[in-house]
Amino acid sequence: MKFIFLFFLSIFFLPGCSDTSLPPIKISDFRNDVSVKNLGIRLIDLPYGLNSMEPSLDEVQEIVIAVHGGNSEGYEWIYPLKKINTKLRHIYFYRWPDNNCFQNSTERLKDEIIYILDQDNFIKKITLIGHSYGGIVVTQLIKDLNLSIPIEIHAIASPLLGTSMLNSICGYEPLSSIPEKSVLYEWRTQHKLDNAYKDLNEDPQKIELNGSLVITLPNTYKGNRLGHNWSISWVADEAF
Repeated sequence: MKFIFLFFLSIFFLPGCSDTSLPPIKISDFRNDVSVKNLGIRLIDLPYGLNSMEPSLDEVQEIVIAVHGGNSEGYEWIYPLKKINTKLRHIYFYRWPDNNCFQNSTERLKDEIIYILDQDNFIKKITLIGHSYGGIVVTQLIKDLNLSIPIEIHAIASPLLGTSMLNSICGYEPLSSIPEKSVLYEWRTQHKLDNAYKDLNEDPQKIELNGSLVITLPNTYKGNRLGHNWSISWVADEAF
């Protein structure tokens, strides 16, 4: 019960005021001489909706959409977004009101994806990366997103099984099957090493979903305990 209370306390925590003195952050702003914490503040201060992290879609064959978790401080995404960025990928960061239930944000993201594809016929693949509560958004999204191109989904340290409060408050129903042309990777942290889940008797990451690809993360990453936030960096290194 302690985890459930803290989990929903965090996802219902309202974001702070934005600093309007700087333009919206781009990947080109991810410089080594700026602290990751400060970059994270600018990232999470982006407006709600789908934010392009690069100036142009020229030569792009794949769009990658990163969806943050509850009460994110943004810093956990700085290294992964730099790592996965290539000339043929266009990176987006989806900022959403994680203090609310996921349904409206899922629908908005679906509409924004459809709009992008309507504008660009050269995109051949969509990759969705959802961390923690963001994993709920990306897996619910594919329930009725029928596209002609492949969708690759990465749910990282995500409570896809659900929790009693998520189920009762938001009416969450886990994904039951993986749609055609979709691939789902479940990247699971080790239950007792993840501060978000370690106090739960049952690991909410563990769901029986036929056809998904499950990878359990190791104990450490670059000398650090591989917990909730480091999981995104580990996946960026291993999967991209």
